[in-house]
Amino acid sequence: MAPREFRSVCGKFATGITIATAVGSDGEPQGLTVNSFTSVSLDPPLVLICLDHRVRLLEPCLQGGYFGINILSEHQEALSCRFAQSGIDRFAGVEWSPGQTGVPLLPEVLATLECRVVQTLTAGDHTILIGEVLHLACRDGKPLAYFGGAYSRVQPL
Repeated sequence: MAPREFRSVCGKFATGITIATAVGSDGEPQGLTVNSFTSVSLDPPLVLICLDHRVRLLEPCLQGGYFGINILSEHQEALSCRFAQSGIDRFAGVEWSPGQTGVPLLPEVLATLECRVVQTLTAGDHTILIGEVLHLACRDGKPLAYFGGAYSRVQPL
């Protein structure tokens, strides 16, 4: 099976879009657009994200022990695109504030979760980070979605 074919088939599963964040060893915020996010457990409250071994965000999550999840609203496509780019300072000119754990949280997102890394698993070319949710917040709105290799919006039935 070709990787492109596998990606195309997986793209038939609609997902929400998040920006995962952490604080680097230099104290600077780091973040990355991530759609491989899901809840794992209600008791204790656990979520997971999957990060490619090559991304810069992985090391701060593992060393610092915390990561943030910012669930994007339907009007934040540009923010998602910015945090998906490589070779730039993704936080340059982007408003954010430190959460209770210090992880960067973005304004006007649908929800934020602050997580403590409790387990990691290596799976192929990714690391699965399981985090215990320590703090969370949400607001009303509609999510930004991703389907078939493109951004989309959720429409009520």
